Amino acid sequence: MRILLVEDDRKIADFIVKGLKAAGYAVDHAADGEKGLHLALSEPYDAAVIDIMLPGQSGLSIVETMRREKVRTPVIFLSARGEIDDRVKGLEIGADDYLTKPFSFSELLARVQALIRRAGEVSEPMRLAVGGLSLDLVTRRVVRDGQKIELQPLEFSLLEYLMRNAGRVVSKTMIMEHVWDYNFDPRTNVVEARICRLRDKVDKDFDRKLIHTVRGVGYVLKELD
Repeated sequence: MRILLVEDDRKIADFIVKGLKAAGYAVDHAADGEKGLHLALSEPYDAAVIDIMLPGQSGLSIVETMRREKVRTPVIFLSARGEIDDRVKGLEIGADDYLTKPFSFSELLARVQALIRRAGEVSEPMRLAVGGLSLDLVTRRVVRDGQKIELQPLEFSLLEYLMRNAGRVVSKTMIMEHVWDYNFDPRTNVVEARICRLRDKVDKDFDRKLIHTVRGVGYVLKELD
């Protein structure tokens, strides 16, 4: 799952990005309102965490534009201001939740998960399945043919991306951008290494293999005929 964070305070942003990635989310960070709005309108996100006071344009302006453009990404506002009027205004223009600084990461994470869960009840399923393999996006439980599979956060994100694109070949560049959040470096073998580890857990003990290499192109998760 992919989260947009729009926050100009570097210390707070690093704190949130580190926590969300440790929880298994992919995160795009924008340090100003203009970049944040561009990402919010051009990329699909499962949720957005947006500070109200930003350089360029405010978080309120970002969400107003998002809702006007029919972008329904769930939004949590962050602000150092705790007045009731600010909260009410943020909710009235289309935000889904409001968190006042300072806050604990555990509370932010719980609210992000709750927003994604509520949005999923309406817009998309919270469980992915291919053959006998299933992945629950809420409980983060992975099962194949009745056998539970324990995955690290990055492995979970990688499997989720492959399952969301089941039957479609995805390149190493696409995987790097969607799972690791940085541009592809052809000198690194991080994707191959993670795919190898994921195969050991998802395919090794089963007759039918699901993760396949398409030489010179990338990888695909599918059942072979």
